[in-house]
Amino acid sequence: MSTYESQSSKTIRGTQSFVGTMSWVWKHPLLVGLEILWRWLWGIPALWLTARTAKRILDQHPVDWTALQHASLLDPMHAAEVAGAIITVLAAPVTEALTWLLPLLMLTWVAAHTIGRTIVLHRIDAELIPRPATFLLLTLLRLVALALAFAVWWRSLLWSSTITIANPIAQGREPNLVGYCALLIIFSMGVFVLWGVVSWIFSIAPLLAVVRQLTAAQAIRESFRLGALRQKLVEINLVMGIVKITLIVLAMVFSATPLPFQSVATDSFLHTWWAGVTVAYLIASDFFHVARAVAYLQLYRRATG
Repeated sequence: MSTYESQSSKTIRGTQSFVGTMSWVWKHPLLVGLEILWRWLWGIPALWLTARTAKRILDQHPVDWTALQHASLLDPMHAAEVAGAIITVLAAPVTEALTWLLPLLMLTWVAAHTIGRTIVLHRIDAELIPRPATFLLLTLLRLVALALAFAVWWRSLLWSSTITIANPIAQGREPNLVGYCALLIIFSMGVFVLWGVVSWIFSIAPLLAVVRQLTAAQAIRESFRLGALRQKLVEINLVMGIVKITLIVLAMVFSATPLPFQSVATDSFLHTWWAGVTVAYLIASDFFHVARAVAYLQLYRRATG
C-alpha cells in the first residue's frame, strides 16, 4: 500500500475538504483495519472484565429489577423510590469495584492507544519516527482531560437532579422531570461543544511529536503556536463531534427498526441485530478516527510546506 506521504501530492494535497480525506482513507482499508484491530484487542477484554465484574456485583447484591420494570414516569415519586432503593444497594460495591477497575482500564487503554496509534501513523507516513514514551504521556494527558470534562458533566447532572428532583421531593412536591431532562440536554451539549473546541490540542500534539521529534511539553506548547491552522483543526474536531452524534442517532434508529415486529421476532434475532448494529457503529467510528488523523497530518504538511 502506498504511504500517506507518497500519495499526498496526488490525493491528499490535491483536496481541499474533509470529504477528500475520507475518500483517501476509504481507498486504504488496511489503515482502518489496523485501527479496528488495536481498539478491539483492548476493548473485548475490557468489556469481558467489566461484564464479569458487574455480574459478580449483581450476584452478591441482588436488586428488585421487577419493581424497576414496573416503574413509570407517570408516577415519578414511586419511580424515584425504586431507583433510590437500587442505588442504595449497588452504590458501595460499585464504588469499590471502580477503585481498581477504572485505573486498570485507563492504564491499559493508554498503552494500547500508544502502540496501536503509533503503528497506524507509521503506516500512514513511513517517515514518521515513533516516540512511544512521548505518545504515552500525551495520551495519558488526553485521558486526564477527558476525565475532567466527564467530572464537570457529572457534577452538573448532580446539581440538576438536586434542584429539580431531590429538593422538590424533600419538600413534598412532585419532582420536575421535564426540567431535569432540559438541564441534562443543555449541560450535555455544553460540555460536548467545549470538549470539541479544546480537545484538538490532544489530537495534534502527538502528531507534532512524531513529525518534529518533540517532547510532550514541547508538543503541547507548539500546538498553541499553529496560527491560522488552529481554526481548521477546531473545525475538523467539531465536524468529528457532529459525525459521532450522527452515528449514535443512526445506531439508535437501526436498533429500534425491528421493534414493531417484536411479536414475531425472536429474542435471538433481536440480540443478533443489536450486536450487528453495535459492530457497524464501532467500525464507522474507527474509520473517522483514522480520517481525522490523516486530515490533521494533511493540514499540517500543507501549512508547513
